[in-house]
Amino acid sequence: MSYSKHEDGEVGMSLLNESSPRGSTSSRAADDLEANNKEMVNTTPIELEYQTPITVKYGWLCALLLFGMLLTVHNKFILEKFPCPWLLTGIHSIFSGLGTLLLLKLGYFKLSKLSNRDHLILIAYSVLFSVNIFFSNYSLSLVSLAFFQIVRNTSPIFTVLMERILFARSYSMATYIALVPIVLGAAITATGDFKFTIFGSIVSIIGVLLGVLKIIVTNRLMTGSLALPSLELIYRMSIYASIQTIVIGIYAGELSNLDPSTFWNTEGESVLPITSTTWALFGNGLLAFFLNISSFQANKVAGSLAITVWGNVRQTLTLILGILFLGDFDLNLQTGAGIILVVVGCAFYSKTELDSKKKDNRG
Repeated sequence: MSYSKHEDGEVGMSLLNESSPRGSTSSRAADDLEANNKEMVNTTPIELEYQTPITVKYGWLCALLLFGMLLTVHNKFILEKFPCPWLLTGIHSIFSGLGTLLLLKLGYFKLSKLSNRDHLILIAYSVLFSVNIFFSNYSLSLVSLAFFQIVRNTSPIFTVLMERILFARSYSMATYIALVPIVLGAAITATGDFKFTIFGSIVSIIGVLLGVLKIIVTNRLMTGSLALPSLELIYRMSIYASIQTIVIGIYAGELSNLDPSTFWNTEGESVLPITSTTWALFGNGLLAFFLNISSFQANKVAGSLAITVWGNVRQTLTLILGILFLGDFDLNLQTGAGIILVVVGCAFYSKTELDSKKKDNRG
């Protein structure tokens, strides 16, 4: 409850007329002040990730994991016949734009009224998106895959540091402790030759910083003052990103890598003279569309840190599947220890997230 100074005076006079002790008035005023302080504490905003049911949060994270792994495997197949990474990213953006446009026409979301400043923010965000892809691809060409994975595995650490610096956000000590086995375990599972240079290391670290910044900015665009729906953000970002990546791809000379016969079958008597590569590109674009929806929505409801932690889980799960079904890796003491560390860390991280949600709901 809350009183103005005038109301406090009236209450005091009334109590004096009733011959109440002065100490009683002081005590009640103190109680009112304490109640006001409690109300002020309770109005502290709670992060969206702690308001979201656990089942919804992990449902979107599992969808992100599924579509992410499918697209990674599919990209590996596609790039063998379509050696144009920038143009492929442009195709992903086009499919995401067309998919969200269809959802817009069907009434699944409405476009927000944005100012010129808001449009500039989204253009800058799309540039960050494109530059992040460039540094990721460029750093992979300068260092070995094993070293690249180890640097990427530090993303959760950079996430908590950048959120602390940019938004003064902190997590519980239990969360920080849970990150240690997740990062360390994922690093241990990285196999292969560790080849790198000083320049390659710097580029790799810049790539990680840009990737983390993109994840954090994506979250803030959906949960901050702009508060765009995830589908709308995908729609608007796809327009800018598709133009940028296709222009860059053309400038990089990727069109010279293409052979028309790869996409259009001029021989034979098939009803649809479209090659299997064209159909594969179509399916690849659809996978990218579903991945973007799950990625943006998971980022919104689970938070930036959960997305980077999930990246380490994805690498470990890929390793496990490679051991079980593909025979790409050998299960030895090193990889086994790394897998166990990641699993234990993720279990501990999930528990701390659940405890934080319960604490905020009670608060």
